[in-house]
Amino acid sequence: MKTIAISGSPRENVGKRDAKELRYEGKVPAVLYGGKEQKHFAVVTTELKDAIYTPDATFVEIDIDGTKSKAIIKELQFHPLTDQLLHVDFLQLFDDKIINMEIPVKLTGTSPGVKMGGKLIQKLRKLRVKALPKDMPQNVEVDISSMEVGHLIRVRDLKSESYVITNTPEDTIVSVGMSRALKQAENEAKGK
Repeated sequence: MKTIAISGSPRENVGKRDAKELRYEGKVPAVLYGGKEQKHFAVVTTELKDAIYTPDATFVEIDIDGTKSKAIIKELQFHPLTDQLLHVDFLQLFDDKIINMEIPVKLTGTSPGVKMGGKLIQKLRKLRVKALPKDMPQNVEVDISSMEVGHLIRVRDLKSESYVITNTPEDTIVSVGMSRALKQAENEAKGK
C-alpha cells in the first residue's frame, strides 16, 4: 500500500474562529482519532493533495511535532459552493486492528467477448474491503480474460485469503454486453 507523508501542527484552540483563521492561512483543521485520545492539528492544504486527489487507496503517515502515526482518511468536508477543503478526519491504524477501506478495482487481461465486438460494462469501480493494515491491497484485481459476451463477474466470484470484500455478494462488478453492432450483425444473420 502506498504511504504519503504529511506533517501537522498541533491546535491549541478548537473552534470556529480558530478554524476560519487556519483556512485563511492555507491550512486545514484535522482530527486524528482511533488511538487513546483524539489529536487536533492543522495541515497545509497543498500537502493533502496527493492523498485526496488520487484514484489509488493510500495510507497517510502524519508527523505531529515529531510523533508519527499511520492513518487513513476517514472523512473529508468540502465547502458546498467553493469546493474548498474545510476539515479532514483521520483514523489511526494499528497493526492488530481490522480496518475498512474503499479499494479501486483493476481489470486485468483482455476479454474475448470484447474482441468479438461485445461491450465491457464496469458497474463497480471501488469495493469495500475489510482487512488488517498489512493485508490491505493497493487494488482488487479482476481478471476478465475468460469473459465472453453475456458473462459477468460478481463480488461473490472474488476470493482472497488476506481480506474480505463487504459489498453485497450479488453485486455485479463487470459484465460483457452485446453492442448495437453485434446485435445488428446477429439479427442480419438470422434474416430479420
